[in-house]
Amino acid sequence: MKTALLAGATGALFGVGLIVSGMTQADKVVDFLDLANLWDPSLAFVMAGAIAVHLVLYRLVLRRKSPLFAESFGIPTRTDIDGRLVGGAALFGIGWGLGGYCPGPGLVSMTSGASNAIAFVLALTVGMQLFHMYEVHRAGPAEARPTPKPQPSPFPSKESA
Repeated sequence: MKTALLAGATGALFGVGLIVSGMTQADKVVDFLDLANLWDPSLAFVMAGAIAVHLVLYRLVLRRKSPLFAESFGIPTRTDIDGRLVGGAALFGIGWGLGGYCPGPGLVSMTSGASNAIAFVLALTVGMQLFHMYEVHRAGPAEARPTPKPQPSPFPSKESA
């Protein structure tokens, strides 16, 4: 129960932060990404603030033996850069530039009933489902899929922190 309440409160705080920062205003985001015309640098301050908070809190949080409401930290361990990563990042950037939304702000904006946000979230959902179906088809039967090799973590271990 504590975990669900904490998740809800964290999500609500994140949503409020997106609204206050202007990230839910598609036009503001597009103006930020449009360096050639009416560039609006205000979102750079939002990003700089988020990065600063992350840099400080990430180190502090990892000094703990475990998260407050989980057995271990879910830190990604992959460090390789491949075509899927680059292609996915490019597709994300194109979608963000064209629509003015990324997933979090799109979901928050959708709750206001904005038709462009609803269209974005629907397109996002369809795209995710199509990709999932492609991946399942490409992988073949479950018993034929290779087991991924564990990757070394680029993050400091709890012992060295």
